[in-house]
Amino acid sequence: MTESGARPSNFIRKIIDADLASGKHSEVHTRFPPEPNGYLHIGHAKSIVLNFGIAEDYQGTCNLRFDDTNPLKESLEYVSAIKDDVRWLGYEWSGEPRYSSSYFDALHGFAIELIEKGLAYVDFSSQDDIRAMRGTLTAPGQNSPYRDTPVQDNLDAFARMTAGEYKEGECSLRAKIDMASPFMCMRDPVIYRIRHVHHHQTGDKWCVYPMYDFTHCISDALEGITHSLCTLEFQDNRRLYDWVLDNISIDCHPQQIEFSRLNLEYTVMSKRKLNELVTEQHVAGWDDPRMPTIAGLRRRGYTPAAIREFAHRIGVTKMDNMVEMGVLESCIRDDLNTNAPRAMAVLEPVRVVIENYPENQHEMLVAPNHPNDESLGSRQVPFSGVLYIEREDFREEANKKFKRLVLGKEVRLRNAYVIKAERVEKDEAGEIQTIYCSYDADTLGQDPADGRKVKGVIHWVSVPHALPAEIRLYDRLFQVPNPGAAETLAESLNPESLVVVEGYVEPSLADAEPGKGIQFERVGYFCRDSKDGTENTLVFNRTVGLRDSWAKMEAQDA
Repeated sequence: MTESGARPSNFIRKIIDADLASGKHSEVHTRFPPEPNGYLHIGHAKSIVLNFGIAEDYQGTCNLRFDDTNPLKESLEYVSAIKDDVRWLGYEWSGEPRYSSSYFDALHGFAIELIEKGLAYVDFSSQDDIRAMRGTLTAPGQNSPYRDTPVQDNLDAFARMTAGEYKEGECSLRAKIDMASPFMCMRDPVIYRIRHVHHHQTGDKWCVYPMYDFTHCISDALEGITHSLCTLEFQDNRRLYDWVLDNISIDCHPQQIEFSRLNLEYTVMSKRKLNELVTEQHVAGWDDPRMPTIAGLRRRGYTPAAIREFAHRIGVTKMDNMVEMGVLESCIRDDLNTNAPRAMAVLEPVRVVIENYPENQHEMLVAPNHPNDESLGSRQVPFSGVLYIEREDFREEANKKFKRLVLGKEVRLRNAYVIKAERVEKDEAGEIQTIYCSYDADTLGQDPADGRKVKGVIHWVSVPHALPAEIRLYDRLFQVPNPGAAETLAESLNPESLVVVEGYVEPSLADAEPGKGIQFERVGYFCRDSKDGTENTLVFNRTVGLRDSWAKMEAQDA
């Protein structure tokens, strides 16, 4: 699969085209501003592809800026993971990574400027009282009793806040805008609060920290951002974005443009809820292959190209909608179908003994690594008289629609010979333990000489050469399309999201590269796990099946 060549236009690109044509801007400068309070997920990937992609297409620049204004929830682990994710997706930011905390001195100065202009005040009301005074969507807010405090008193109080003389929650700095505004974000929003905590970048220099809405617009302006792209939940906040920049002494005024965020079926796109899954141990960390995080998708075997293609396919609009998980799965399936080498693995083995094959003999057969791409070369696969095949590939009796091995009938082994099932051996419970077969020694790479037709083909591994492997069959984490609507995430979890089987793989997979996609022939797409397993212990994760099994189930439920 190749990623789409020409990018279809969208409303953001039309705005940029108009700005460049009119001379409003001579270049394009975007930014990706994650908060380092968790790992990035597939929704962030959409924003990464948009911001970095636009900068790339317009020969502009894109900054990586960490919105690190809430040290209580942030860590250097998340900072490092975010850098890794952006680079893994194929992008490089302009210059060094930026941090909102690098602008704390400037932000503090702009806060003082607003106080001096009578446009900000220190409020000693409790957070509950401030919330109550905000009013509702249908009723205006009420002025704080501290709203008309003289400027000098506000300057003194803010200086004492900065010096650490007040406790957390004792007071905050609020912008003085309009308590009757129809937009809640304009009803004297808090722009600074007290936090007596250590910051991962600035240490213990500060005990007052600016709020996101105050920080973000100023950071954009200080960096010379031309188009500040964000999701629709910040649409009303654009008024506050513009108000702040209009009322401080700063020359640059970026344009905020909102687009719809990604909502993906069978998962959640909230860092808070993803963190809940981690802390309550429903998953094994942020990089669990069932998680929609970029780290989880990478560990599961998703490729950067597939994720970028997904972002291009869903497009950029102003309309919220729920994207089918099948769209994402189709992107990785298309990519791996084209690019993943093939190998053989048996997940639920049953022994096959070829009675007329020379005892204690084996031979090396040549198998192509890809049926349609000779450039991927070939490999040698050992063949012997004792094999494993999938238990589901054999039946004692079957109708004509069953194209696999049936007692008394023939089937072809992939890249090998035609065999015929002669008899079976069962245990006391009636479970088949061994299938005894014969083989046609003249059918290696050719049809039977007498013209008889053999339609079925099954995969196999040689028992003396097979490598035991833990095979993790990952599936969708939730069993309902919209798990976020449930009262608790736990009640919507898919109990079959991880099934572990002990199988066998061909010896070429001993050197499989962790994270690199492989098609287990007739089974699905897998990759060697990048975290678990050792040189002598193989662990493979299922990336996606060969077909969309959920589509069939959803059609049956409809």
